[in-house]
Amino acid sequence: MDRWGGAKVFSFICFLMVIVLFNIPFGYWRANVRKLSVQWFLAIHLPVPFVAYLRQHSELPWLGLIIIAFIAAYFAGQYLGSGLYKRLRDSGPVSSSIFRDVLCRSWIILISR
Repeated sequence: MDRWGGAKVFSFICFLMVIVLFNIPFGYWRANVRKLSVQWFLAIHLPVPFVAYLRQHSELPWLGLIIIAFIAAYFAGQYLGSGLYKRLRDSGPVSSSIFRDVLCRSWIILISR
């Protein structure tokens, strides 16, 4: 990694951030469904083609550390999404859509002011 230029390091970090952000809604959905159900498997496996596409079309070398970082970013997004679900669930009713829940809570906050 020491031979990388600044542009490759920046693109690598951007790819990791995109993977984490892309997986947050799927982790949120996964936390809301019954474990080992069809929806649970879909929540885990639907983002995989997107991550594979990003990995294939990135101009990064095929080093083990890079692949491990992509996998870690994938699981970090899933973990952050499920953590957000648990945090929102503690403060009121939630659905399986992070976008709906955050938007509805934001409108409630704005209306109550």
